[in-house]
Amino acid sequence: MTTFSSRPDVTRREAGGPDGTDGLGTATPVGRGSWRDRIRSKPGAAQAWRVGVFLVGLLFIALGLALAVLPGPLTIPPVLLGLWVWSTEFEWARRFFVTFKEKAVTTWAHAKRHPVSSTLITVGGLAAAAAAFWAVGHFHVIDRSKELVGL
Repeated sequence: MTTFSSRPDVTRREAGGPDGTDGLGTATPVGRGSWRDRIRSKPGAAQAWRVGVFLVGLLFIALGLALAVLPGPLTIPPVLLGLWVWSTEFEWARRFFVTFKEKAVTTWAHAKRHPVSSTLITVGGLAAAAAAFWAVGHFHVIDRSKELVGL
């Protein structure tokens, strides 16, 4: 087996490009005969697939970042969804996503061991967020900011 990357067990199909690097990093290994293996066996389709996966993941991450500055909840889920999409194809994203999964398992175990403190922290955070939303609306913070900036 000819190897095309720094990992000797990665073949051309698994690496995503002829030399194992296509600017997007090493591909996540897939099972032989799977539909993704069949896509990777065709160089043009493999490259198009990887670029498509990258763009879809980037779209979700950009959505999450946009939600961070726009009013409303749910900032973190689109970012994690984009990272998950990337982790299906890119090894660097898979390693990064594994860290988040391990942290989530640890946090969930802690919450189950300490239900009262976890509940108090959650309710306190929600109350603080509600107070902040109320204060922004009540004191017309956005209108005052626009006036201050000159918009």
